[in-house]
Amino acid sequence: QVQVVESGGGLVQAGGSLRLSCAASGSIVSIDTMSWYRQAPGKQRELVALATSSGNTNYADSVKGRFTISRDNAKNTVYLQMNSLKPEDTAVYYCNIRSDEGWGFWGQGTQVTVSS
Repeated sequence: QVQVVESGGGLVQAGGSLRLSCAASGSIVSIDTMSWYRQAPGKQRELVALATSSGNTNYADSVKGRFTISRDNAKNTVYLQMNSLKPEDTAVYYCNIRSDEGWGFWGQGTQVTVSS
């Protein structure tokens, strides 16, 4: 069993910052990619940012320059620092962990609400 738990969501005013955390635990031997997705009401889930085990990162165009993904491999944890938040960033944010064997695991999601 693998558990993926996100934390750090909340309500913030436009222009503010939040830091999301996601920790993976359980029977996962080696993690390849750690990613953040989000899903706004009535919209499809979209990739926000990812970080590979080799150190590569990738961001959605809508968050480039504002969000930063980082990972602590020793703790099987990934972070998403979100700055200059906009109302359109409001969504449920999900963490995805992919093992070297190709298995994917999702967290339960954390709500981020940005007020204007």
